[in-house]
Amino acid sequence: MADPSSYRPRPGEIPDSPGVYRFRDEHRRVIYVGKAKSLRQRLANYFQDLANLHPRTRTMVTTAASVEWTVVSTEVEALQLEYSWIKEYDPRFNVKYRDDKSYPYLAVTMNEEFPRVQVMRGHKKKGVRYFGPYGHAWAIRDTVDLLLRVFPVRTCSAGVFKNAARTGRPCLLGYIGKCSAPCVERISAEDHRELAEEFCDFMAGRTGTYLRRLERKMGEAAEDMEYERAARLRDDIGALRKAMEKSAVVLADATDADLIAVAEDELEAAVQIFHVRGGRVRGQRGWVTDKVEEITTGALVEHALQQLYGEETGDAVPKEVLVPALPDPVEPVQEWLTDRRGSGVSLRIPQRGDKKALMETVQRNAQQALVLHKTKRASDLTTRSRALEEIADALDLDSAPLRIECYDISHLQGDDVVASMVVFEDGLARKSEYRRFQIKGFRGQDDVRSMHEVITRRFRRYLAEKERTGEWADGENSGEGTPRADGRPGTDPGATPGSLAAPRAEADSGHQPVPGHTATSGHDAAPGQEAASGHEAASGQEAAPGRQTVPGHEAADDLALTDGPALKDEDGRPKRFAYPPQLVVVDGGQPQVAAAQRALDELGIDDIAVCGLAKRLEEVWLPREDDPVVLPRTSEGLYLLQRVRDEAHRFAITYQRTKRAKRFRSSPLDDVPGLGETRKQALIKHFGSVKKLRSATIDQICEVPGIGRKTAETVAVALARSAPATPAVNTATGEIMDDEDGAPETTEDAPGEPVSAGTPDERRGQER
Repeated sequence: MADPSSYRPRPGEIPDSPGVYRFRDEHRRVIYVGKAKSLRQRLANYFQDLANLHPRTRTMVTTAASVEWTVVSTEVEALQLEYSWIKEYDPRFNVKYRDDKSYPYLAVTMNEEFPRVQVMRGHKKKGVRYFGPYGHAWAIRDTVDLLLRVFPVRTCSAGVFKNAARTGRPCLLGYIGKCSAPCVERISAEDHRELAEEFCDFMAGRTGTYLRRLERKMGEAAEDMEYERAARLRDDIGALRKAMEKSAVVLADATDADLIAVAEDELEAAVQIFHVRGGRVRGQRGWVTDKVEEITTGALVEHALQQLYGEETGDAVPKEVLVPALPDPVEPVQEWLTDRRGSGVSLRIPQRGDKKALMETVQRNAQQALVLHKTKRASDLTTRSRALEEIADALDLDSAPLRIECYDISHLQGDDVVASMVVFEDGLARKSEYRRFQIKGFRGQDDVRSMHEVITRRFRRYLAEKERTGEWADGENSGEGTPRADGRPGTDPGATPGSLAAPRAEADSGHQPVPGHTATSGHDAAPGQEAASGHEAASGQEAAPGRQTVPGHEAADDLALTDGPALKDEDGRPKRFAYPPQLVVVDGGQPQVAAAQRALDELGIDDIAVCGLAKRLEEVWLPREDDPVVLPRTSEGLYLLQRVRDEAHRFAITYQRTKRAKRFRSSPLDDVPGLGETRKQALIKHFGSVKKLRSATIDQICEVPGIGRKTAETVAVALARSAPATPAVNTATGEIMDDEDGAPETTEDAPGEPVSAGTPDERRGQER
């Protein structure tokens, strides 16, 4: 726990200007981001007597080890920068609203040649029109099913669309009149797009135009005695009215507005949003947050507005936003919303009439959401706390393991050996911290050796990060201890900064400032370090061959990780292996545990506990112990360890299957530089198989459209190098096996004779 006076800025250092400030902890992680009209006045509030601070604010300032700030021109710029940094750094002490679920939207892909209507979740994509969110996906499908009678827009996937175009036959919806069948050219692309735009207009609330138009057409058909056509139009009008009934009219005059209500107590707050378009409720969503700082209702509303509209532009930001309390000051927030929309936005508190009545309804929803959340969380917190305490007692740990990492090895009969690392924090999976490894130190099947390699690589990188950021204890780098037998630098006197790093050099040569002034205060700040607008460019890094380094990201190293965020510089962003666990769990018994402990001993790490969970008997093994620890079958601690182990196994075997499938689909043409997927398919289509392509001459290869002589020569050389030395032989019959047309051939990456795939049960038994 740090003393705030140790990093308090000197008098006169902090400017009396608008800006954004960041508190960092001892690991250089950003733990809090805030904005202020006057940086000097705001930061002075954090460095008063601790007894006068709110308990959560007191926890934050004692956790922090440094503070830095960036000066901006206006309060609107400060608001924008604060939002960007909160999204970028994910500070633990900031208000972060959590969606209680992933809400589905009705999406129209206007960015495609033939727009498609579908249900979408997750991040919004550019060029797609979204309507909602809805409480349930079935509500969207019911609405779409009614509207397709009037607006027969495409709803099929790309695969179904291409197959229908190839065969010249539409799908079932095309036959029953619920799709205009652009796949078989029953309608042109321009007319289909116009149909999709009309669908979007109707969903946006402009319903009266279409109803009046259909009623007029129905009357004209009846006058012309076209009664069947009039009956179809009557049914269409009924379908539209039924779809409109699904969203009740709540506000008159076709109002477009979002209503935001907040229910809070001392610890948590729940936010509910009703999206009203055309006077009707078109969507509803809710968020919950922990109040990790002393915060007013107006500040909660401001954070909700940032999350709600931070990625939105244009009509996605309504003309009117009704809130229970206004941010202080309100002008910058209102100006920011106006910039997002491109026209004026009214941010106010409803005082009377229908809008106030609807706000009371939204408030009741928020209150119920808070009560439901607290009921669920009380049970979850109690169970997770008991599980962590049971693990600590069983393994004789000093404290509950708040961060647990679990490792598992997966392979298929010694091929495609991979490993996984999953992370649980406070008893919950933290999937953004998951990592995957390729075993590169040897070939073959050896789980113990693989486990030793993975643990060594993971914690060697942790030590490198710890040394690079200057977090060594006084005695850690003083020359005490002996070098390790494997020759890797340890705590010997000759160790230099970065010597514990992976083989690729990781020395920082400073940071180039982006326009804008940034000041830093605190003992962890690197000399001369500057940052502005949350972006820093790293230099002096060597990218691995064939890989590019994106500014602010380091290139992948020898750890062969294939997912997760790239390692960044000392800017508070998430790093690959920057944070140590309190407990390492391995999937296996005594040998795997011994290998993991040996790897930690070789690295000089003695403050991380290790255990293993063996399958079948579910015994917990500890290093240097002959007998396992047996937890009761009803133990919450055992259940948590099982969940961690099973998640590591799932993550590992999924990666292993992906690698195996990719290897089976590989082709010698994959290694030809500059040969894309289109030209590869053209070659296979022209010659029929890789075998026939291999026997073709360069002139014959040049006959394929898009293949020049230089490319043909490269293809011929690549295929000659990958030619099998001996023909494949069926070991059961002794027959020489010819390649079938279009069948994938064995490459250097996938050597060996043909192996029977076996039944699914047999394959699962062979997988580890």
